[in-house]
Amino acid sequence: MGSGRMELKHFHTLDGLGIAKARGAGLKVAIITARSSEAVAQRAADLGIEDVIQGRLDKQQAYDGLLEKYGLRDEQVAYVGDDLIDLPVLRRAGLKVAVANARAQLKLMADYVTIASGGRGAVREVVELLLGWRSGKDSQIGERAETPSSH
Repeated sequence: MGSGRMELKHFHTLDGLGIAKARGAGLKVAIITARSSEAVAQRAADLGIEDVIQGRLDKQQAYDGLLEKYGLRDEQVAYVGDDLIDLPVLRRAGLKVAVANARAQLKLMADYVTIASGGRGAVREVVELLLGWRSGKDSQIGERAETPSSH
């Protein structure tokens, strides 16, 4: 909490640039979070993220709403998580990503574990992997997930 009881949040510029790259490539980006924060809402607005679902302990319900809204199937979604509340959605997603500082249970389930921690460039890392994969470049998604030290 900052002065005047205002919540302070840290956002990494690399993640912001990654989101801009994803949106520029036509990827949909959404945020589903159990907490509610004006800082997150403002950052999402600054980045042009339309789908910001806050205050949801049941992330699966929010996820289902996004699938329906965009006519997507689980296998078309890359989901990035860091805590146990993400497990139900992570189980379903086509590409399961855990950030470096995620709980062990998520890392064990993940197809890919980022090198960067959440809030420290992990989103940018995932976007670059996705865009490399879409363009046919060698992306490490399969390789890294099988490396025991990445879990």
